[in-house]
Amino acid sequence: MDSLEQDKYSTNEQQTASTEIITEFIVSEPTVTETEENEQTSWNTLSKAELIEKLREVVQRNDDGNQKAEVDLIKQLFYKKQKFEKDAQEGEENNTEDAEETTLKTLLNDFKEKRAKIVAQTEALKEKNLGQRQVIVDKIKLLLDSPETIHEHVTEFKQLQQEWKEIGHIPMANANHLFKSYNLYVENFYDLLKINNELRDYDFKKNLELKTVLCVAAEKLDEETDVISAFHSLQKLHEDWAQTGPVAKDLREPIWQRFKAASTLINKKHQGYFESLKQQEEENLNHKTQICDTIEKIDYESLKTFKEWDSKTEEVIKLQQEWKTIGFTSRKMNVPIYERYRTACDTFFTRKSEFFKEIKEELTVNLEKKKGLIAKAESLKDSTDWKETTQKLIDLQKEWKTIGSIPRKQSDAIWSQFIAACDCFFEQKEKAFSSLKSEEKENLDKKIAIIEKIETFQRVEDLSDSVANLKEIISEFNAVGHVPFKDKDKIYKRFRSACDTQFDALNVDAANRHIDAFAVSLESMAGKDKNKLFREREKLLKQFDRLKSEINTCENNIGFFSSNSKKPNPMIVEMQRNIEKLKGEKDLLLKKIQLIEAQLA
Repeated sequence: MDSLEQDKYSTNEQQTASTEIITEFIVSEPTVTETEENEQTSWNTLSKAELIEKLREVVQRNDDGNQKAEVDLIKQLFYKKQKFEKDAQEGEENNTEDAEETTLKTLLNDFKEKRAKIVAQTEALKEKNLGQRQVIVDKIKLLLDSPETIHEHVTEFKQLQQEWKEIGHIPMANANHLFKSYNLYVENFYDLLKINNELRDYDFKKNLELKTVLCVAAEKLDEETDVISAFHSLQKLHEDWAQTGPVAKDLREPIWQRFKAASTLINKKHQGYFESLKQQEEENLNHKTQICDTIEKIDYESLKTFKEWDSKTEEVIKLQQEWKTIGFTSRKMNVPIYERYRTACDTFFTRKSEFFKEIKEELTVNLEKKKGLIAKAESLKDSTDWKETTQKLIDLQKEWKTIGSIPRKQSDAIWSQFIAACDCFFEQKEKAFSSLKSEEKENLDKKIAIIEKIETFQRVEDLSDSVANLKEIISEFNAVGHVPFKDKDKIYKRFRSACDTQFDALNVDAANRHIDAFAVSLESMAGKDKNKLFREREKLLKQFDRLKSEINTCENNIGFFSSNSKKPNPMIVEMQRNIEKLKGEKDLLLKKIQLIEAQLA
């Protein structure tokens, strides 16, 4: 609004206010329409009783502004008719009040009371209006206390003016002074508004410069690679924008559109970042869900041994390590999926703990059973009933075989105690049969002759026939009984060397010939003393467990020497070669144990 428009507006406001003052001092009389005049004229024909009924209707009717005139007219007509009636009574003097006049006075008194109440209510309303208008004057006066921000209060000022117009009449005694105060403050407001326009134009210019700087800063954020940082910086720019005052009206929309366009670019990047983050969170959720599914689907009923549980534990630990590499899911699903994962893992390790607890109890039971067998074996070790006791000890060894595992830390000690009791008996038995020594000497001579036969073995053209002939000679060697104990290792070493030499010449695999030779020796051993088979089996089982443990240790240790170098690590190569060698020995032991198992079956 320019200065001329403001002056014009101010003049109009002042004229309106003056008009309101004049209107406030006019005492309006109720107007009577032509229809009402005709109706009231017709009242001249009414009787006194009818006039009283008409008066009753008027008194009972809500005040429409014509009641007092109607009441006065009815009263005038009533007494006019009454006077006419009295004059018609031949001049007789009669001051007695009739019933109709009494009713008339009662109705007139009711009207008077009703009228007084209405007047009182009107005066109270005027007092209330006076208070409301005084509040408006005070508010306008308060607006004038901040001339530097007068533009900010134009809307409020106009609202106060509208409220002033809507308030009804006030008491006449206060009207003139109140309206003068109102017009004075209205004029002062417009004067301040006019002066402030010049200052505001300067503010508009400064605000435009500030907002242009904010636009440049917002546009530069498009170069920021950190989307989150750019978004937060944009929020700060919006705060600064909100705190910066307005610009000229014709420039408001263009400068805002420029700032808005720069903001839109940053907001779209921010939105795209979170859409990408949402997609990544969805992928993380799917990955974590797969891990939960895998752990939850573990068939616990199929896990029967320590080895199976250890293998499955390694799988679960790998899944746990994989879980740690996965990022967060959405805030809504992060806690539920973790609780599901935690529950699945807890279930696995609880079931594992229960299994090991049950196995521990079983191991304890087995330990007690084997201690019972040891007690029986020790009670028999000094027996001289060679045949019956031998069978009893063999039966005890068979029963020992049927009993499951016991705690590893006690396994060797328990086995040594049991086998010591058995060996004690068999050693005494062997001593009792010392007469067999001469036979052992003869056996030694026979085995030396057979070894010499092997050492001078002549091959035939057919390779398979040569192998068969050689195995036949080996069978002869195994069929010969015991040799003196002091010559046992020496003669066996010479025998083994001769066999290896011939098998090498025949290109027979070392493992196969070893197994063949072992199988032949087992047949001989089983025919003479099955107790030796039991001892041989236990010895091989210990060697098997030792090799298995050594292989596991080597495989674990090899992980510490892993290297990113393209050249092979000599130490790793050597360790791998050693592992393969140990595995070969383990497989050979397993085949031997299986051969013994077949003999004992």
